[in-house]
Amino acid sequence: MSDTPAANPRVLVIVPAYNEADAIERVVNSLHAQLPGVDVLVVDDGSTDATAQRVPRTAACISLPFNLGIGGAMQTGYRYADLHDYDVAVQCDGDGQHPVERVPDLVARLAADEADMVIGSRFLEPGGYEQTAARAAGIAVLRSLLKVLTGKTFTDCTSGFRAVNRRVIHAFSHWYPEDYPEPEVVLLLHRAGFRILDLPVTMRQRETGRTSIPLMRGVFYVIKVAVSLVLDMARDPWPKDKVNRT
Repeated sequence: MSDTPAANPRVLVIVPAYNEADAIERVVNSLHAQLPGVDVLVVDDGSTDATAQRVPRTAACISLPFNLGIGGAMQTGYRYADLHDYDVAVQCDGDGQHPVERVPDLVARLAADEADMVIGSRFLEPGGYEQTAARAAGIAVLRSLLKVLTGKTFTDCTSGFRAVNRRVIHAFSHWYPEDYPEPEVVLLLHRAGFRILDLPVTMRQRETGRTSIPLMRGVFYVIKVAVSLVLDMARDPWPKDKVNRT
């Protein structure tokens, strides 16, 4: 079976959500309004608020019994996508920051077989996404480290707005990093021979909820991810028997 999405691919938008009761209904309704025919799965990552109760019935919802973090939530979504034979899976956060109207652009690049994963980058268009100096410095450090390790520049390696094809769905469903996985999967996919493409997008500022990486944890986050990236260079890039569908 081809890994390239068909002309009319079956698309699943995975929305990981933790305590996003104030935003989740709006995000799901926006996805359905702008992307008719696209299925939506909300993965409620052990929220302590009313997130699960506020998911519209037009979307599927999986409620995890406790908070696993973004890695566990996303792997749950990828397993669902793999089990239900979706051609494309799109990650879209539940806080309303990601421009859902750009999902077709990400999917189109996969359909054209330009990449196996397309990342929506905040830093390819002028006018910029507002962020603190500390956060910008952290992203710059990880971007520079990835360039050293891969020889390529991935402009927004921490972006959670991304789309992957069937082959990557299958790989992610079997193994996915647990903590803040976005930079790590870029390295692992690259080393395993997958093609990664940055696509410029304009993201919105967060209006509700709170970031999963508070300021005080920012330095620890950068150090932890940097160490993980270096260690990833010493092991097989991916479990070989999980990369290709049998």
